This record gives sequence, structure tokens and C-alpha cells, in this order.
Amino acid sequence: MIEINNVSKTYPGGTKGLNGINLSVAKGEFVVIVGLSGAGKSTLLRSINRLHDITEGDIVISGSSITKATGHQLRKIRRDIGMIFQSFNLVKRTTVLRNVLAGRVGYHSTLRTILGQFPKEDIELAFQALDRVNIVEKAYTRADQLSGGQQQRVAIARVLAQEAKIILADEPVASLDPLTTKQVMDDLKRINQELGITTIVNLHFIDLARQYATRIIGLRAGEVVFDGPVEQATDDVFAEIYGRPIQQDELLEEAAV
Repeated sequence: MIEINNVSKTYPGGTKGLNGINLSVAKGEFVVIVGLSGAGKSTLLRSINRLHDITEGDIVISGSSITKATGHQLRKIRRDIGMIFQSFNLVKRTTVLRNVLAGRVGYHSTLRTILGQFPKEDIELAFQALDRVNIVEKAYTRADQLSGGQQQRVAIARVLAQEAKIILADEPVASLDPLTTKQVMDDLKRINQELGITTIVNLHFIDLARQYATRIIGLRAGEVVFDGPVEQATDDVFAEIYGRPIQQDELLEEAAV
């Protein structure tokens, strides 16, 4: 479903964000990417949906190059890619339902979405998405009245309403408490298993990576230093990814940066 071919990203000033990345992600995989801050995790995810343009290489989504796509073709490819952010990226002053309906923007004209003129089918889809993450009772609540965990579940519902075939989650639980973290990760895993949506998650926490991933990719200084099934991700492997033996409290500190 996703082919990343010799991808590099160089920022203005010469800093390398990614360096010769080659990866393939199959339909329905639940992949966790780990590595220290600055390793390239966010850059890689944002390159897949072209929030960042890459410097070299090509990224192919379901047979179509998102790197080379323009206009309508780019918009069509992006419809299949849902993004979940650490900071939730909700419109705080509007309702949960309106935030979820934002997932339908790629299917309608700009004017229609500005006016909030969504068809009945879209509204039904939004309610189904909210029900899937057990927050449908908050549909008419303003987003700024929700807890962090509830906001992240709204963000997941928005991706479901989008009918995305790929979910990219960039540190989705970094700002959440342990109980809420489990709820959000359980939602992502359940959606992956029930709907077969390909899911790629950036995480700092080793225990979460081991618990939820079917495959772990380790990045260090913009390069892949490990790629394999979770069973092969030993303590020695994580030490290689992070450049030293890693304790969980160190990861907690890193995640707070």
C-alpha cells in the first residue's frame, strides 16, 4: 500500500531530516516507528501525506506517486490518508460533530464546506464514527470542553469519517495520562483489526510499541536502523535504535521535549 523509495529530506540550511529511506508497508499492517526526538519520525510521517515535500526519492500510495501528484490527483490521494496529531488539531470553538465532519472536506467543494452544507449521508457517517470510539454523546459539545483523551478520540473519529485507508498517528498519546493512553491505543488497534486500515504510529514509549505493534521500525539520525516484527525488537535492538541502553524514565523525559 505504501512504497517509500530512496527518500531523503534536507531542510534549508542543510540539516538532513531523512537519509535514503526505503520501506514498504502492506495493507492492514499496524506499524510503530520509534526513535529519539530528531530521529526523523515526524518528518517521515508528514512526508507520506506530503505535509512535507521530500528532497529526493519517491513515495507511492496504492500505486500512485504522491510525490509527483498535483491538483485533483493529490487531493484524491490525500483523501485516503488520515492524520492524527499529538495536539489533536481540532477547531476548539465548534462542536465535536463539526470537527468530525471536517473529515469530509476532501469530498466536497470549498464553498460547500465553508458553509457547512454536508449531506445527510455525511452526518450519519460522522455519528457512526463517533459511536465507534464511544463518544457519540458528546456530538454537540464544544471541543474545548473535552478532556485531552476525548479530543484525541474525536480526531480518530474524524479520520474514520474521512473513510481513510491509511492512518498516520504522530505521537498521538504523548500528552495523555496512562489510562487515557491505553484507551486511545486500544481504539487505534481495534480500528486497525476490525476495518483493516493500515496504521503507522510514532511512539516514544517502548512498552507501548511492544504491546501494540505488529512491526517496529527504528529510526536514528534520519536512517532506518531496525525494521522487523515486534518479537525481534529486543532490548539490544532498542539500545541500537537509541544509541545506548534505554530506561523507561528516559523515554518519558524524551517524550516531554
